[in-house]
Amino acid sequence: MVQNKPIKIGTRGSALALLQTNLVLRKLQEYHPEYDYEIVQVRTSGDINSTGSLQTMGLGIFVKEIERQLLEGNIDMAVHSLKDLPTEIPEGLEISAVLEREDPRDIQVNTLGVPLNDLPHGFIIGTSSPRRKSQISSAYPHLNIIPLRGNIETRLNKSSGLECNGAILAAAGLIRLNLTHRITEFLPVDQFVPPPGQGVIAIETRTEHSYITECLTSIDHTQTRTAITAERLFLSNLGGGCQTPLGAHATISGNNLTLRAFLGSEDGITTYNHSASGQLYEEQTIADSVHTQLIAAGAENLLKYE
Repeated sequence: MVQNKPIKIGTRGSALALLQTNLVLRKLQEYHPEYDYEIVQVRTSGDINSTGSLQTMGLGIFVKEIERQLLEGNIDMAVHSLKDLPTEIPEGLEISAVLEREDPRDIQVNTLGVPLNDLPHGFIIGTSSPRRKSQISSAYPHLNIIPLRGNIETRLNKSSGLECNGAILAAAGLIRLNLTHRITEFLPVDQFVPPPGQGVIAIETRTEHSYITECLTSIDHTQTRTAITAERLFLSNLGGGCQTPLGAHATISGNNLTLRAFLGSEDGITTYNHSASGQLYEEQTIADSVHTQLIAAGAENLLKYE
């Protein structure tokens, strides 16, 4: 039955957020053309404060306001970059679908157009991610890492010599925005383990069963959901509010699931990188195994919380 009111889709207003929302919209229109849809832009605290430290601003700074609109019934679903969603989702909300994952890797850009290995001593690289700072500092201690905030276009602009000479970003955003010509180097996931959910678009809804959640069942990507479930279970094992630089990335080969995780000090002096494998249905067991390995190796000493 066609509804009288359009299905309202909430999103941030950045170019990337709107592009990702339109990817979801096209999927919904393909599978459910019987409904009308409307995109609703919501400004989040992370958008309003574009200069503050992400660590000090707390969890969910790019999703809280959107989730509030969802809980209040002003929108029917919300589109997020999954890595922005804390593992503890507000009561009454759930992740109803995820799209097939885009390239999960980090990339680097720099003004010299050379790999990280070839950058000179003291070369300035920008990132506001504690994980990226830890991983770069560990592998390339001769580089100078400085904070870098803003949307993708802003960070690319700042890293072209205005504030720094290079930057580390997520590949998925540049791919979706057709900016791959700006990429100097893709960074390998085994060394630069991405954060849980990187490259994944998630759709959040209220938990009540409705035609909204039925619509989303048809666009949910099963393999991606299995992988991100393992990643978020590992993150959940560390506890809410964990501020330690960390990464978790799951891959699927046949019926086998492998999860690799990273924990490190922000200065990169101490890092831990462990993995575990198992069957597709063993996400919790695999996540627990990686967590146990890290703690046994001494990573517990790095854990800090907001």
